[in-house]
Amino acid sequence: MTRNCAPIALFAYTRLDHLQQTIDALKRDPLAAKSPLIVFSDAPKRNDVAAAVQSVRRYIRTIDGFQSVQIIERESNLGLSSSITSGVTGVCNSHGRVIVMEDDLITSPHFLTYMNDALEKYADTPQVAAVSGFHPPFEAQLPETFFQCDAECWGWATWKRAWEQFNPNGPELLAELKRRGMQRIFDQNGTYPYIRMLEGQIAGRNDSWAIRWRASVILKGMLSLYPRHALTHNIGFDGSGTHCLPSDIWDGTLGFEPVKVGDIPLVHSNQAFQEFARFNRRLWRKTRWDRLKRRLGIAR
Repeated sequence: MTRNCAPIALFAYTRLDHLQQTIDALKRDPLAAKSPLIVFSDAPKRNDVAAAVQSVRRYIRTIDGFQSVQIIERESNLGLSSSITSGVTGVCNSHGRVIVMEDDLITSPHFLTYMNDALEKYADTPQVAAVSGFHPPFEAQLPETFFQCDAECWGWATWKRAWEQFNPNGPELLAELKRRGMQRIFDQNGTYPYIRMLEGQIAGRNDSWAIRWRASVILKGMLSLYPRHALTHNIGFDGSGTHCLPSDIWDGTLGFEPVKVGDIPLVHSNQAFQEFARFNRRLWRKTRWDRLKRRLGIAR
C-alpha cells in the first residue's frame, strides 16, 4: 500500500545510548523508510553536559533508514517543555500532523502503521485530539482500540487542528478545572495527583508540557485513541530522564502484533478508565514508598 507517512519529530538532548536504541527500534519498523524524520537537538544548559550534546549531534548526522532526515540544532537551551511545544507547533504548521517521540522510547515494529492508520482515519474528526502509542500495564483485557478523554505523552501523534487547542497557560487551565469542579476527574477519580502536578508547573517546581496538554484535552472534552497493547516502552526510568526517577512499575509487554484501527464509538471507555485508576493507585503507593526509602537511606 502506497501511503504518505506522517513526519516523526524526535527530541534529543544528552542521552546517546538511549537515543541509539530509539533509532534502532524505529528503523526496524517497515514504515521507517517511508517516514520523514525530524530530529530536534537541544543545546546544553550547562557546560558539564556540552560534550554529551556534541556526541548526540555527531550521531544524529549519521542516521539513515528513513525517507529523509532533517536535523534542527538549537543554538540555546530551550528545555524539554519549550523544545517539544515549539517543535510540535512547527511540524504541525508545515505538515499538518506529527508523530512525537523522545529519546528514551523503544517502539514496536507496528508502531508507525498504527499511528499513520489512526492519523488518517481521524484526521477530520474534531472530537479526537491525539493518538497514543502507550498505556501502563493493565490487568484486564481491553478492546483492540479504545478512547480516553485525556492525553498520554510516550509516543503519540496529533494534527494541527487539535494541537491548536493546546493552552500553555497553567494558571488558566487550573482556574477552569476548579471553576467546573473537575479536580477529581482530572485526578482520575482521585487516584493520582495530576492537579498537584499542574500546581507544581505553575509554581515552577516542574516544567511539564504534558500536564498542560492533558488539561487542555480534558477541558475541551476531546479524546485520545489507545491500542490494546502498548506499542512503546520507556527506557528512561534509570535516573537519566528529566522527570523520570528509577522505577520498574511501568515495565510491561511491548505489543508485537498489528493493531487494527477500525470503527469504534467515539466515546470515553469506562473500562479503560478503571484500569488507569487501578494502575494509578499502585503507582502512587509505590512512589510514596520509594520516597520514604530514600529519606530513610534504605533505597536500593
